[in-house]
Amino acid sequence: MACPFLRDVVDEEALVLRRAFRRDHLYERYRFSADGIRYLCRLLGPRIKHRTARSHALSVEQMVCVALRFFASGAFLYSVGDAEQLNKATICRTIRSVCLAIKALADVFISFPGHRRLCDIKEEFYRIAGFPNVIGAVDCTHIRIKAPSGAHEADFVNRKSFHSINVQMVCNADCVISNVVAKWPGSVHDSRIFRASEIYQCLSQGEFSGVLLGDRGYGCQPFLLTPFTDPQQAQQAYNHAHARTRARVEMTFGLLKARFHCLHKLRVSPVRACDITVACAVLHNVACLRKERAPRVPPAMDWDNPAIFPDDDSGRLLRDQYVLNYFS
Repeated sequence: MACPFLRDVVDEEALVLRRAFRRDHLYERYRFSADGIRYLCRLLGPRIKHRTARSHALSVEQMVCVALRFFASGAFLYSVGDAEQLNKATICRTIRSVCLAIKALADVFISFPGHRRLCDIKEEFYRIAGFPNVIGAVDCTHIRIKAPSGAHEADFVNRKSFHSINVQMVCNADCVISNVVAKWPGSVHDSRIFRASEIYQCLSQGEFSGVLLGDRGYGCQPFLLTPFTDPQQAQQAYNHAHARTRARVEMTFGLLKARFHCLHKLRVSPVRACDITVACAVLHNVACLRKERAPRVPPAMDWDNPAIFPDDDSGRLLRDQYVLNYFS
């Protein structure tokens, strides 16, 4: 098997490399360093390890590498199987098992408003462009999928006329994902996803001190500030700081999809596509927290998302106060 770890390892905790692979080799194929792969093996091992070695069961190291190779490349399953010298059925079962094990850790690695103190999160956002009291940037991204079968196929056709799931994410200033909602068809509007989310309920009930930043597709709320449509002079300064700060979520989408090419198109059912997306979000946070190498990010695609809900009066009032207090 074309795995960078020995099949019969004397000390499995050490995970001795088969040969002296260059760092670039590991990163290009698995998106993690050797230390990062070792960490994932220790983390996932108790959840995915086979109880017996019957039928030449794969080791934890092999299973993790197979899944990482699929996430990183986005290749057809038989292509991953050829590279790893395994049949397609084994590859499919392995990826599913590892994916669900990673998804089960979502509450550990994806936490709103983040793993740091609230004041530190606000301070990091403030350093970007002087926008105060920000605890996250929110937006949605479309993950292309194959056309699903069944009566609801049309629900997954988005405004760009391809099949997708629409995934909401919130990130912090370090591009670490603090919230993810992956369960909606591509035709559902960003603001509808937000209003139906748990984070909306928490923010509207005042559970967190601070605001999110969103684009014009969202209605302005006391806990979600959006840019002005036709800004005046002081409002232009607000919009500029808002755009620079909110750009962190676009950067996060770029990093996530550049790190895991499978998210450019998933040839699986919508349910499995949602599971894979959450798993990749968890792995992205693991990579960020462990300071793994960041990929090059291509320019983001502008979706030109029109609003469907009006601004809230109290939201507009708070936005005006921001302009008066911080950007006049």
